[in-house]
Amino acid sequence: MAGAHATSLLSAHVSVRYADKPSILRDVKFEIRHGEVLGLVGQSGSGKSTLAMSILGLLDKKHSCIEGVINFQDSDLLQLSERELRALRGRSIALVLQSPLSSLNPALKIRTQLKEAWRAHASGSSADCIHAMRIALQSVSLPSDDDFLRKYPSQMSVGQAQRVLIAMATLHRPALLIADEATSALDVITQSEILALFRELNRSTGMAILYISHDLASVAGICDRIAILHQGTIVECGTTQQIFGNPRQEYTQKLMASMPRIQPAPANKTHVAAAR
Repeated sequence: MAGAHATSLLSAHVSVRYADKPSILRDVKFEIRHGEVLGLVGQSGSGKSTLAMSILGLLDKKHSCIEGVINFQDSDLLQLSERELRALRGRSIALVLQSPLSSLNPALKIRTQLKEAWRAHASGSSADCIHAMRIALQSVSLPSDDDFLRKYPSQMSVGQAQRVLIAMATLHRPALLIADEATSALDVITQSEILALFRELNRSTGMAILYISHDLASVAGICDRIAILHQGTIVECGTTQQIFGNPRQEYTQKLMASMPRIQPAPANKTHVAAAR
């Protein structure tokens, strides 16, 4: 993927404010390259989700103001109509949120929800649809048999539900996947599995990922580059190795210093003495 990383898939320079409130994002500049995983790191309230919603055109236009430009595949997303954005969401840019069981419709079977996601951007026979659904489920290491497709979200674990969300998001092989705190509601083991899944999807399909998180450990394990968002501004952006190994900005340095260091447990003196 080294050659693909040389060009930008998405580049943005935006400011966002809500009515009668200070700016949430101020002159935020960043790019996402073809086939890379870019981490967006910041504290709660720093504007991470606002930036994601800006890319997707999901901010309430009556109560927010977005200024600037977001170029994606030769189009400025901020200039597109709602109809044009609906055609793009789920097909070229997809979103995975942090709470899978609230993101899925509890009243609909998994088969129905996947079918609706497929038909939103594709036409074809029922056989074509079923085939695409099975491929999507298999790509996230889930069963694709009829028994699983008949399940409701409440009949699955949180980890399975998150994999279903990822399958829905990647059904049309989008160029960009936005994962907004997509592992924060998961236990450590399931989180590790989902991170490995993201990385495998990135490697096997060339799909770029904007991975939004406040969890530095997960960011270190999956991202090629990292952008640090602080008080509505990106204060530093660099390779994962540079950000973790040689952070240049004061805030980034404090952020890296806040990571817990695991110290080896002291030897039990009684056991040591007995061993002697």
